[in-house]
Amino acid sequence: MDTEKGLLIVLSGPSGVGKGTVRKAIFDDPTTDFEYSISMTTRKMRIGETDGVDYFFKSRETFEALIEEDEFIEYAEYVGNYYGTPVQYVRDTMDAGKDVFLEIEVEGAKQVRRKFPEALFIFLAPPTLAHLEERLIGRGTESADVIAYRISEARKEVEMMNLYDYVVVNDEVLEAKRKIQTIVEAEHLKRERIEARFRKMLLEAKK
Repeated sequence: MDTEKGLLIVLSGPSGVGKGTVRKAIFDDPTTDFEYSISMTTRKMRIGETDGVDYFFKSRETFEALIEEDEFIEYAEYVGNYYGTPVQYVRDTMDAGKDVFLEIEVEGAKQVRRKFPEALFIFLAPPTLAHLEERLIGRGTESADVIAYRISEARKEVEMMNLYDYVVVNDEVLEAKRKIQTIVEAEHLKRERIEARFRKMLLEAKK
C-alpha cells in the first residue's frame, strides 16, 4: 500500500498567546510524531548549528532567486536577514507520509492558506484580551506603546479566526497541547482520507 500523505499542521495566533510554549510542549512529548518545519535563512550559521537541522542556510542571492521562483510558503525579512518556509521541504516531507508542524504568525498563515488550502489550520486564542495583555506585560520586554499596538493587532487577528479550521483556547498549556494532538488524530480519521485509501485498495483488488 502506498504511504498515506502527511498533513501540514499550521498553528497560529496573536503575538503573546503562547504559540512557542505550546509547540514546545507538543515536541517534548515522546509520542509526538510530527516533523517541525525547518526554515531557510540568510543569516550566518552559529556555533553548534547544523545546516538542514536548525535551518537551511543560504546566501542572500540564492534566497532572493527562490523568492522569484515562488519557492516559499511564506517569508519575511527581519533585522537584515531573510527567513522563510521552503515549499519543497514541506511537500517532500508530506509525500513521505510525515505530518509537518508549522508555528507561524497570522499574516504568515494567510500566505500558507493560499499555497496549501488543504492544510489543517489551528488558531490558538487567549482566554480573553485582558489575559493576553497581562502576558505581554509579564514578559517585561516591551514598552507600553508596543504592548498597546500588539493588543490592537490581536483584536484584528481574533477577527480573522474564520480563516481557521479549529480554535484552541490556551488557558492551560498541557490542555491546549492535548486538544491539538486530538484534532490532528481526528483529521487523519476523516472520511475523505480513509475513503480514498480504501477505494484505491478496491481498484487494486480488481486487477
